[in-house]
Amino acid sequence: MENFIVSARKYRPDTFQSVVGQASITSTLKNAIKNKQLAHAYLFCGPRGVGKTTCARIFAKTINCQNLTAETEPCNECESCKAFNTNRSYNIHELDAASNNSVDDIRNLTDQVRIPPQIGHYSIYIIDEVHMLSQAAFNAFLKTLEEPPKHAIFILATTEKHKIIPTILSRCQIFDFNRIKIADISGHLGYVAKSEQVEIESEALNVVAHKADGAMRDALSIFDQIVSFSGKNITYKDVISNLNVLDYDYYFKLIDLLLKNDVPNALLLFNEVLDHGFDGHHFINGLSSHIRDLLVCKDPVTVQLLEVGGDIKEKYKAQATSCDANFLLEALKISNECDMQYKASQSKRLLVELSLIRMAQLTLKKK
Repeated sequence: MENFIVSARKYRPDTFQSVVGQASITSTLKNAIKNKQLAHAYLFCGPRGVGKTTCARIFAKTINCQNLTAETEPCNECESCKAFNTNRSYNIHELDAASNNSVDDIRNLTDQVRIPPQIGHYSIYIIDEVHMLSQAAFNAFLKTLEEPPKHAIFILATTEKHKIIPTILSRCQIFDFNRIKIADISGHLGYVAKSEQVEIESEALNVVAHKADGAMRDALSIFDQIVSFSGKNITYKDVISNLNVLDYDYYFKLIDLLLKNDVPNALLLFNEVLDHGFDGHHFINGLSSHIRDLLVCKDPVTVQLLEVGGDIKEKYKAQATSCDANFLLEALKISNECDMQYKASQSKRLLVELSLIRMAQLTLKKK
């Protein structure tokens, strides 16, 4: 049986150009290599799955490449690049601070730092999850980080910058990685789907991108899960049933019912949502997001803030024209109040139903 490689590993970027959603950081790192202005310590921080360790590896590989391309990318042909690609490079050392967080581990590292590289000009030390180091280990690391040998470069990666002591932060160049935009995640997933010969609807890609919450690794893991569930042909319905996401159609129907002051059918629609296994808090949060998206569609200037694509975008625009801005603002205020009161409420279902009834009265007041 052929070994399966998860998409997050199979499609891991190996050049700066292939890194998704971090253009400002990759261009800064490329310019530092091009102009030979390499610092001795870097700190990459940001949420999970946005490319910190990946960028650290590409940066380490590019620094020691002997034949850089015109775009300041590694050549993949010199001995240093080949050694890196086959995981036998003696110049790049990776340390997981989560499991090597004692003073002794750092002492071993500082002893190792003194040894010059065999091939290339630099020895690069990538320390992942650096915030997991103990206080004593941080202090033992300070002197080496401030004045390492000329051939040593440290790249520290962390998801929790606030846990790192200020004396370490002051010795590093700090790069803050952003959450990846939904459009960028959707585009990359489309490329992966095409490479894997998987047919997937654009609305389905959008749902996966939303669910990933700005993390490319999460998005690729969800994509693999859905391919296992649906095979090579993935529809929007497949994705929402597999990921337990509430269909957009429920919210479109609900807003139409609220505009008509149809309280009985609005309550029946909420009951149907509960019967499908969704809780009231999930429903009211989704309704708040839906009303926010309708408000965004009211003005051509802000329509670009709508993070959905395809036919659903047109549905939002169509429904926004039939809604009064005051109705949307009042409805958003009511749903927000419901969200804040939900956890403390003794009768959660009644709280949501009361909120829906209040929303349905908004257009009556105007009449």
